[in-house]
Amino acid sequence: MDVHLIDGTYELFRHYFAVPQAASVDGQEIGAVRGVVTSVLMMIERGATHIGVATDHVVESFRNDLYPGYKTSEGVPPELLSQFPVLEEALAAMGVVVWPMVYYEADDALASAAVQAAKDERVGQVLICTPDKDLSQCVVGTRVVQLDRRRDLLRDEAGVVAKFGVKPQSIPDYLAVVGDSADGYPGLPGWGAKAAALALSQYPHLEAIPKDWREWHPSIRRARLLSESLFNAWDDALLFRTLATLRLDVPVFDAVEDLRWRGPRPNFEEHCRQMKSPDLLSRVTAAESRSQNVHI
Repeated sequence: MDVHLIDGTYELFRHYFAVPQAASVDGQEIGAVRGVVTSVLMMIERGATHIGVATDHVVESFRNDLYPGYKTSEGVPPELLSQFPVLEEALAAMGVVVWPMVYYEADDALASAAVQAAKDERVGQVLICTPDKDLSQCVVGTRVVQLDRRRDLLRDEAGVVAKFGVKPQSIPDYLAVVGDSADGYPGLPGWGAKAAALALSQYPHLEAIPKDWREWHPSIRRARLLSESLFNAWDDALLFRTLATLRLDVPVFDAVEDLRWRGPRPNFEEHCRQMKSPDLLSRVTAAESRSQNVHI
C-alpha cells in the first residue's frame, strides 16, 4: 500500500485562484472547497487507499513567536480564509483524515506523518502531495517522495539534489541562507541559490562550514564575502534554519491503517447539498462500493 499525504493549504490556495467562485446554499463561498474535495475524490477513484490531509486552520503558528516577520494571514483574501473550516469539515464528512493545525503548521503535520508512515514496513511508498520546497527535507531515497499533482511531477532524493543542488537533510540550511519570501524570512546577504548549493554540497550543515574562508572548497566562489555574511549573522542563520526545519513530533495517527479511506460519514450528503454538488455524493458512493469489493 502507498500513503498519500496532501497539503490541504496549498490545494485550497491553488483552487481558489484557479476555479470560478461559487456560493453554497447559505451563501458561503465554496468554489475552492468544492475543487479540493473533487480533487481528493479523484485520487480515491484512481486507487488511493490511505490518505491524510493537513491544513493551516489558522495561518499563524509557533514560528510567529520566534520571528516577528514570519508569515501571517495578512493579505489573504477573506473569501479564501473562510473556506478553511468548510474544507476541513467537508473532507472529514467524506471520510478522509484531516489534521487542522493551529500551534503547528500543515507542513509540520505532513512531515510528522511521513516519518510515521515510513516506519511501517507494509507501506510501499509515502507520497507527500505538494510542490512546497520545505517538504523536500522529508524526502528519503525513493521511499518518501514529493508529488506535484498539478504538474504530475514525482521528486525523489535524486530529484531534490537535481533541483536544489543539495541533499534533503541540507534543505533547512539551504533555506536559512537563501531565505524564503513565502514564509517571510530574508536569508543572508550574498547567498543565492547557486552559492548555497555549492557550499552545502560540500558542507551539509552550517556548523560544518569552516570559519576561515581560506579553508573553503575551491569550487565555492566569493568565499570571503559569503563567510563574512554567514558568520557576522550567525544567530540569524540559525534562527532562519529553525524556522525552515519541520517538526516531526506532531501527533497525527497511531497506525497507518487509521488513514485507510472507508467511505463517507452519514453527514456527507448534507455537505453535498450545501455545496450544490449532488454528483459528488454519487461518485463517493460508487467509490465506496468499489473499495469494499476490493477488500472482500
